[in-house]
Amino acid sequence: MSHPASSASPSPAGAPSAPVVWTDPARHAAFDAWLAPLVAANGLLPASLRPASADASFRRYLRIDTTTPGGSCIVMDAPPDKENCAPFVQVQALMQQAGLNVPRILAFDATHGFMLLSDLGPHTLMQALDPQAPQDAFRWYQQATDLLIDWQKASRPGVLPPYDEALLRRELALFPDWYLAQHRKITLTDAQQQTLAQSFAAIVANNLAAPQVFVHRDFMPRNLMQPVTPDAPLGVLDFQDAVYGPITYDIASLMRDAFLSWDEDFVIDITVRYWEKARKAGLLGAHSASGWGADFGDFYRSVEWMGLQRHLKVAGIFARLTLRDGKPQYLADTPRFIAYIRSTASRYRELAPLLRLVNEVEQVQEITGFAYGRV
Repeated sequence: MSHPASSASPSPAGAPSAPVVWTDPARHAAFDAWLAPLVAANGLLPASLRPASADASFRRYLRIDTTTPGGSCIVMDAPPDKENCAPFVQVQALMQQAGLNVPRILAFDATHGFMLLSDLGPHTLMQALDPQAPQDAFRWYQQATDLLIDWQKASRPGVLPPYDEALLRRELALFPDWYLAQHRKITLTDAQQQTLAQSFAAIVANNLAAPQVFVHRDFMPRNLMQPVTPDAPLGVLDFQDAVYGPITYDIASLMRDAFLSWDEDFVIDITVRYWEKARKAGLLGAHSASGWGADFGDFYRSVEWMGLQRHLKVAGIFARLTLRDGKPQYLADTPRFIAYIRSTASRYRELAPLLRLVNEVEQVQEITGFAYGRV
């Protein structure tokens, strides 16, 4: 999860807001040598180099002003022994071909993991949203789902890594391995392990039933950028982990955000509008290649189950970021995705054992009743 933009406004040209720290002198020297010939060609102002953001990986992003008034570029610093830039380059090209507004790659040093990118601006979509004012968010989410449809329409098999059963199960394993065992210090009983195994099998089977498309895999407001001009589309970031997988994943990511919660009325409204767009585009419905997703109730159920997969995974990832990588800020959002897990599990009878297990772990009272009697 990354977002190479800062909530702060850009600093004036030549006046960095914070120094760029290099812990490895050799890498610092390699960076200076790489940047030097790019200065004149791209109108860069090296003295303005400053942090733009860090993320949940080992990448970091720097912002550097240009001689164009108000202009700037982004530098990606991705140590090749820790980060592979090849997927970023591949997916950037795919998204650009699909007509999405993604950073342009201006220069790339694959040996050292340095990249110069066009700057989509300093403000994420997240900064424009207020959960208490869904009416103001409506237009943004309509734009976001338009982008999603464009991305999915460009899909074809054999291009991106498959989001298959093995990957789904590896993701789900993060919940018991990191959230339960490492963060909560819980040793599961044989019965609890069986509960997880049966629940995970049901979740995986449900998610694999959906048709396959290109999946951004972290399509949420923190990774969408506000347009820098009124007529520009939303920008898209953090796409390097894209895969070929269930069509339900990205809409679940957008509407069941790990950092932002909406009332269910708004979630359903946007989701049904996305579903209608996807049917019109031939991605879903009776006239699509798969024939899948003709009924919105069935589609929404699948979106919820895909969201459940994502939030079980995120719980494990955020625990791992804290315990292994020393990034405790992510666990502050734990109550949100645990609430998502409990809410979704409470709706479906086959997930009742999972709900009881999570309630035992979180030491909360069980949610009573099944919303709308869903099965």
